[in-house]
Amino acid sequence: MHMKSIDSRLRQLLGAVPTSYWDEKIKSHPGYWGERILSQLVYANEISKGKAGAYTDVIETALAYVEGRIAEEGVIAKQTALEAEQLLNDLAAEAKSYDILCVAHAHIDMNWMWPWDETVSVTLDTFRTMLNLMEEYPFFVFSQSQAAVYRIVEQYAPLMLEEIKRRVHEGRWEVTASHWVEADKNMPNGESLTRQMLYAKRYLARLLDIDAGSLNLDFEPDTFGHSLHVPEILANGGVRYYYNCRGSDGPVAYRWEAPSGHSIIGYREPTWYNDFIQPILGSYVPDICRQTGLKTHLHVYGVGDHGGGPTRRDLERLRDMDGWPIYPNIRFGTFADFYRLLETVSEKLPVIQDEQNFVFTGCYTSQTRIKTANRIGEASLNEAELFSAAAGALSGASYPGAAYEEAWRNVLFNQFHDILPGSGVIETREHALGLFQNTMAIANTNRKLAMEHIAAGIDTSGLGEPGDKLTVSEGAGVGFGTQAFKITQVERGRGHTRIVHLFNPSAYDREESAELVIWDWSSPIRTLVVKDSFGNPVAHQLLDNGFHTHWGHHYMRLLIQAKVPACGYATYTVALGEEAVRPFFPTDPRVEREESFVLENELLRVAFSPFDATVVSMIDKATGTELIDRSRPAGMFRFIREDASKGMTAWRVGRYMSIASVHENVKIKMEHRGNVRQSLKYELQFGSSALKVSVSLDRNSPRLQFGIECDWHEIGKGATGIPQLSFHWPLAYQSPSYKYDIPFGTIVRKPLDMDVPGNSWALGMRLQPDKPTVMIVTTNKYGFRGTDNSLSVSLIRSSFDPDPYPELGNPHKIGLAVCVAGPSSSNRELAETAYRFNHPLSVLSGVPRPGTRPCDASFLKLTEGTVAISAVKMPEEPEGNRWIVRVYETEGRDTKVKLQLFKPATEAYFVDSNERKASGGLFIGSNAEFVEFGVGASSVASVCIVFQQ
Repeated sequence: MHMKSIDSRLRQLLGAVPTSYWDEKIKSHPGYWGERILSQLVYANEISKGKAGAYTDVIETALAYVEGRIAEEGVIAKQTALEAEQLLNDLAAEAKSYDILCVAHAHIDMNWMWPWDETVSVTLDTFRTMLNLMEEYPFFVFSQSQAAVYRIVEQYAPLMLEEIKRRVHEGRWEVTASHWVEADKNMPNGESLTRQMLYAKRYLARLLDIDAGSLNLDFEPDTFGHSLHVPEILANGGVRYYYNCRGSDGPVAYRWEAPSGHSIIGYREPTWYNDFIQPILGSYVPDICRQTGLKTHLHVYGVGDHGGGPTRRDLERLRDMDGWPIYPNIRFGTFADFYRLLETVSEKLPVIQDEQNFVFTGCYTSQTRIKTANRIGEASLNEAELFSAAAGALSGASYPGAAYEEAWRNVLFNQFHDILPGSGVIETREHALGLFQNTMAIANTNRKLAMEHIAAGIDTSGLGEPGDKLTVSEGAGVGFGTQAFKITQVERGRGHTRIVHLFNPSAYDREESAELVIWDWSSPIRTLVVKDSFGNPVAHQLLDNGFHTHWGHHYMRLLIQAKVPACGYATYTVALGEEAVRPFFPTDPRVEREESFVLENELLRVAFSPFDATVVSMIDKATGTELIDRSRPAGMFRFIREDASKGMTAWRVGRYMSIASVHENVKIKMEHRGNVRQSLKYELQFGSSALKVSVSLDRNSPRLQFGIECDWHEIGKGATGIPQLSFHWPLAYQSPSYKYDIPFGTIVRKPLDMDVPGNSWALGMRLQPDKPTVMIVTTNKYGFRGTDNSLSVSLIRSSFDPDPYPELGNPHKIGLAVCVAGPSSSNRELAETAYRFNHPLSVLSGVPRPGTRPCDASFLKLTEGTVAISAVKMPEEPEGNRWIVRVYETEGRDTKVKLQLFKPATEAYFVDSNERKASGGLFIGSNAEFVEFGVGASSVASVCIVFQQ
């Protein structure tokens, strides 16, 4: 008898024999016995397949017997099932050589299709059910992930928390929450993925009185893809195991190796993570076990997404099925039990050395405001921690660690895999943006307080003048700048000399433009002069000739060409010049000339079409290289209509049905032709929407900047498709591959006609290594498309489920830059380019006063090493005057890092991501003002620097 015929006969029986085991476990009911014996026959057949058909005859005898009894009686009665089990007795020992390890879990999505209050209720209701089942079933063991749900219990049901703690210490409640939430793994930056572990482990260790080291599983069943350096990030945080379901169709059990060489043990759920107990599950066991190399199969069960967890029926079925003679042994256990078994075969597991992507590519763009909140939240906290750490080390200013933890928890919560991806309902977005407001209140308040603390010690006594005692400028501008997510631009100066301090969060010196806001300047009859702290004149230009009003005050905007030291500040003055302002003349033209729209500086010449405002040429002046393909449609902004037939429109980018340039009936005009900035702006309308774009090119900058404001009113429908706004740049060279930034590194991908994730930028690589390339950097976008020798960024898309109107509301503001990268640009330089675009210089108004610190200073400078700095902060456990500095290697080679410090260090040592001391020493320079240490290729390293008191 051939195996195929047994397979087909079993399928026929499973489809034809009525069963009621799904609804009730009544052994006297014929349906129970039919389900029981057929499930055992299927399982036996799967065992036999793995043994080259060794049990075919036995199975054939039992199957023929069952078929005969059905023919006579029309059902499978109890006696038939028991007799058939006896006929299969030769397989009993082999059948019981397999185990099913049943691990109970309740997948709880954070605010997916419901509001926050429902998430709280789902969590508490689910946990009450689990605790009740533990009382009833002493063998029942439960596992639960996500630190955020334990925080819910602590906040809303503290008495329940005591019950959970008791079960945790009994070993019946497994805590699998090494992360704050089950987060997206593509859009958060590497520092965020590190903080997921840092704050989850610290919190849970304190809350539940457990060892933080026991939290060594990253449980990510529903996460939409997994970026390349995840194993490196997890290894640094003491996480050894990974559980995923989406993003890969590769091996079930595997070792996932990062480019650094660090690896973790992974398990890809082969069935599904929201499973209930059904007798046929035994049929999976032999094949999956052959793939894993174990005789134990992990079965994760429990109603999920909206919580719920295992049911009483699940437990009763499992207890009953364990007694079936031709069936695996069934036992209740934990993920830790299973991964201990995987450890025993870890050296034999297949190795994955790549990202595990892609799935649900629409999630890189859906819900623009949530994407903006994530990028801005990460950037603001990065700067706030840096300058707070500087203020603390400088003069003992209090470091607001608890406040930053609260802000980080908000950011981390919003990185949940249905929030940041934009695949939630309107209440999801509303709650996320509420958390974002709180994040920014904490980050920007403390960022500014730190800068003010630093500025208070700067000696500016020789820079200012007493000023008018009847001034109205002091205190002007309260709250100004918050809408742009900056620190507030309140005025502290007065009179005709104003002092400003510029702060640079980058680890390198910067020279670039900075916009100053000058309040209530009462002498427009004389020119302005801007000087640095040494009295040298500084290039500047007024951005507007008139005055703007703001709550009883007026202001003007001034652009200066500034130089600011690394991780430090510089001081400038704005004062009256000697020349009188030129008298007003009529503006009527005396001669008309050909109108051209060209932006040009020392590095680039960019020409725009006077007809439709598209870029028609971008020349790299150093090499004479053209960087945009003039032979192809040059629409910079395109309106795309996606096919919605796949459904799940928030998750999926549909097939492009139509692509059209929106550059029609454009209103365009030159805006600035100054010695610091040249710019033009244009406006256009398309569909029901309007687009305003300001394009600028600053002095000595390789960056063509687009400031975009879109009043978007497009609505997606099943019948008409998904409308999308895209930015498109046709490259003037052959691009065989494309480079993207990802958490803690970069990745090169082949051309793909689909959206793929980048943390903030994408670059079209070229065959000729001696020519410049084009890189597109964004301030709040994650979905890029590199294909057909072109780069595109998906800007806005109107999915319609689950949120029918996700993008309607206030106009969307998007920052985007087309950057020219030199032929030898390193990944570190590319990362720095993107960092600067996302971290403009901060401006703080100053006053003349005595002090002990110079007008310009650096707190930290990276002087050597192929690394990027991801964090400078004080430790979570305050102990003396110390910093944590985290770096990641960018070029794929071992490197020596040298950090120049602003004050002497007494000690320096490595720590892990949880800020625990690790092995390996650091070299402190002879003057104690720099530290040196090695970092492995593509690795992440965190160091603790202890300063002199």
